[in-house]
Amino acid sequence: MRAWTGSEAWLISSTYAVATAADQVAAARIVDDEEETRRGGEPLERAQPARLYALAAGGLLALLGALGFFYASDFGTGGDLASDDLAGILLLNGWRNLIYLVAGVLALALAPRRPREVALALGGFLVVLAIWGFAVTDRGIGSILDALPTADRDNALHLLLGILGLAAGIAEGGFRGGGPRSARAARRRSPAVPRGGAGDEPR
Repeated sequence: MRAWTGSEAWLISSTYAVATAADQVAAARIVDDEEETRRGGEPLERAQPARLYALAAGGLLALLGALGFFYASDFGTGGDLASDDLAGILLLNGWRNLIYLVAGVLALALAPRRPREVALALGGFLVVLAIWGFAVTDRGIGSILDALPTADRDNALHLLLGILGLAAGIAEGGFRGGGPRSARAARRRSPAVPRGGAGDEPR
């Protein structure tokens, strides 16, 4: 087994730190929301898995995209397609770095407002990318559209992140469907009923 160099070990630890920090930021925001609803006398909202996923996955992809340019920044295609590996795990080139960076930044930017939509969109995109990658990979390596280098490890990572995103988005929809927000909305829509009941006659 090849030993990791100092830069590769730093890259892996940095990736883990960014994902952990994103989770902590999301958790702190949820705590703030709960404190606000507690002061207002409203029921507490449940944790939001879609927001956690969007922040963590977005931070991870943005970091991989930015660091990837230090390893491989070539935008060649077809016969000029070239790639390099990041920490001996991922195959990268300029196009793939760009996709990671744009997807990660968009996820981080939209996560506070549209967490469920971000989780579903990013998860679906990564699942499609993984299936496409598996289809074109031969003997452990391949390329998508002669522009994106891919390998079995890359496809497995995309598939894992994609399934997590779809699961987080579906779970978020389930929480919203029967959670406190729906209950509060129902109370706002329901007309006020006199305290004595509808059948009581005024005296």
